[in-house]
Parts: sequence; structure tokens; C-alpha cells
Amino acid sequence: MQPNEITEVLNRPISQELLARDLTRLAYVAKDGTPRVVPIGFIWNGSEIVMCTVKNAPKLPALRKNPTVALTIDTEVHPPKILLIRGRAELDVVDGIPDEYLAMNGTYTMTPEQRVAWEAEVRSLYDGMVRIVVTPTWAKLIDFETTLPSAVEELARQRDERQRA
Repeated sequence: MQPNEITEVLNRPISQELLARDLTRLAYVAKDGTPRVVPIGFIWNGSEIVMCTVKNAPKLPALRKNPTVALTIDTEVHPPKILLIRGRAELDVVDGIPDEYLAMNGTYTMTPEQRVAWEAEVRSLYDGMVRIVVTPTWAKLIDFETTLPSAVEELARQRDERQRA
């Protein structure tokens, strides 16, 4: 997929709505070769998905060994809206708490007092974190109105051909 095609998909209004959500599902290959999918908070900075995790997270050795990942961001309504992204994870160990971590957790409803207490707890717990940065190399939006999964698109094409025959 060409960069301009990826940008076109990610700039669609529905994609932008999905990129503003709280959670993505991160899929990767574990060290034992089996697949894993974990929900994780994220933030879209306009060109990359940034996720943050603890320095001892089990996913980090696996991502170092095989940085190829897939992400799913979706809704819980019918018809669902689904943004699928593939890319390569780059790991960045940082001291302290990354600004992205604080920003991505700012969407939860907290009173100002709760926010102060939460941030103090985070700062006391973590001496550093790892930023997982994914630059999309492929993207697909499925909204079941204008776009469908490729297998369903193929079935619809075959049905239309049969009806024309």
C-alpha cells in the first residue's frame, strides 16, 4: 500500500473518529511463536499510533524479536466501524512518564481531584516507560455502508455478476 493511500484511509472522517478513541487492540507474535492480542491505550499524533507500557511488560521482548504488528480500533454498535492498521513497532525507553501516556488517559472521566491523585500514583509507580510507536504501513476502514471486508466484497461482486447473467 502506498503512503498516499494510507493517508487517504486515515484521513476519512470515520477513521479520524476511531483514531480519537481510547483503546486499540494490539496483535503481535509472542516469543513462543503464538499470536497475542492485547487491549492497550493509545494516542494518534497525526502520523503514528503511540502506546505506552511498563518497562517489564511481557510484550516487549516479543516486539523486539518481531516488531510486525496489527491494530484494530472499533466500535461496539451495529453496524460496527472498524479501522485495521498494520505496521512496525519501534520501542523507545523513556525516563519518567511520557506525555502521550498522560494525554491518552485524559479522556476518562475524572474530577480534577481524581486526576491529581491518579497522576501522583502513576508518577510514584513508574520510574520510566516504553513508548511503542507504530507508523502505519497498511490501513483499511470497514464501515459496512461504504466499505466491507474484502471477502464480503468478493461475495457481493459474485452475486452481482450472477444477477446480471
